[in-house]
Amino acid sequence: MLTRKYYPDRLEAGCDEAGRGCLAGPVFAAAVILPDDFPGEGLNDSKQLTARSRDALRAVIEREAVAWAVARVDHEEIDRVNILNASIAAMQRAVAMLPVEPRHLLVDGNRFTPYKGIEHHCIVKGDGIYMSIAAASILAKTHRDDYMMTLHAGFPCYGWARNKGYPTRFHREQLKKHGPSPFHRKSFRLFDAQMEIAFPPG
Repeated sequence: MLTRKYYPDRLEAGCDEAGRGCLAGPVFAAAVILPDDFPGEGLNDSKQLTARSRDALRAVIEREAVAWAVARVDHEEIDRVNILNASIAAMQRAVAMLPVEPRHLLVDGNRFTPYKGIEHHCIVKGDGIYMSIAAASILAKTHRDDYMMTLHAGFPCYGWARNKGYPTRFHREQLKKHGPSPFHRKSFRLFDAQMEIAFPPG
């Protein structure tokens, strides 16, 4: 069972992102405030769960949470500000969308920019330690996967229905064959050195 809270007596939101290591699509982030009596069975880092388990837990989290929100930063903004800043921005936007303001933020990872004076703690691998971060991990992952499925419909050649934009061998091979889509992150290394081609101007 994961740890329930960092501060037992504060309204606390867990924050996490999904899609940071992808070659295409947005980075998504979620902020989740769980009730003190949230059962927590099955909660874990979303990467450790099956898709079926994530979807089932998403339904429970969205129904039972005190508050939750999901935000995204698109590929163009990622290219402008870099993926670290985009990930932080997505988490801050998710917090801003919460219908109630938390008094403390638990952030997965080791980097965050203070937001509105709310105290925060960064927890490395926090999605496997704290319930609220695990819940945020699940929402960010499932919402992003759904979004990538919609992009896949327009660009099926890259296999996004399966790889969700991550740099699998198949994704790399299709990039070599077809070139980048309008949703690929131009600031990322899209091709292995021996595959490298230039983006067209504009």
